[in-house]
Amino acid sequence: MKQTAVVTAGTAGIGLETALGLAAAGFAVTVVGRDAERGARAVERINAAAPVNPAQFLAADLASLDAVRALADRIAADGPLAVLVNNVGAMFADRQDSVDGIEASFAVNHLSPYLLTELLLSALQSGAPSRIVNVTSGAVGVAKRAFDAVEPPGGYYGFHWYGRAKLANLAYTLELAGRLDGTGVSVFAADPGGAATDMTNGTMNDPKIVSPGLRLLWPLVRRKFERATSGPASVAAKPSIFAATDGSLTGRTGIVIGPQAHPVARFRPATDPRIAEAVRHLSQRLAPLTAG
Repeated sequence: MKQTAVVTAGTAGIGLETALGLAAAGFAVTVVGRDAERGARAVERINAAAPVNPAQFLAADLASLDAVRALADRIAADGPLAVLVNNVGAMFADRQDSVDGIEASFAVNHLSPYLLTELLLSALQSGAPSRIVNVTSGAVGVAKRAFDAVEPPGGYYGFHWYGRAKLANLAYTLELAGRLDGTGVSVFAADPGGAATDMTNGTMNDPKIVSPGLRLLWPLVRRKFERATSGPASVAAKPSIFAATDGSLTGRTGIVIGPQAHPVARFRPATDPRIAEAVRHLSQRLAPLTAG
């Protein structure tokens, strides 16, 4: 029986390279994205490289919680799921709200993958041994660690708020690993390290994305960002592919895969049970499993 995999934001960049890697490993891959034309091109490229199990595209705006719920229904209807890669990510220079009225960075980078994962747990358990891979970021190191509300106190700085949303998702990932331990569903975080993608092109050149203190050092900060986001997406996808497929991880869970595609130490604040509990309460309140 064929094994199925889902990659969100899988029509370009790191997501597409991840989908190609999973298809090469024998999975029937579903790529999720907003643009049907890009989706068709992605499916064509995947099928040309690995035609044994045809790929498919599902359209969804992952900034919308209702769209995430509808996507989960469509995926679950296809039966057991072996791999879910939550690759979606977004950074904004200026504060924006999602269609649900939630600050967009938190909605896209945490609430969307959180909700999709929770709604697909039955399909993943039916497909066990299965794996969940949540894409994280080194930006967690600059995040505020308060999760009583979706928006922390202080001004909006896109890079820091992106890091905070990724920290929320990393704390959720590690909590979920413990919750699912023994079920046959393994949970990993994968840090791509950075690449030239649609998200990093342009946004990382705007000094508004960092706090005023870092803006004073902007020439140095900008050069660091440029170096960190200059690599190819094919290399940045390797941690996710490793987490999803490598045999050395069989039976293991709660591991962070670093940019060199091997396990690394977990970011300590993400292991704090107080942060995990605050993230869980906030996520359940903002993104209930059923609409309304």
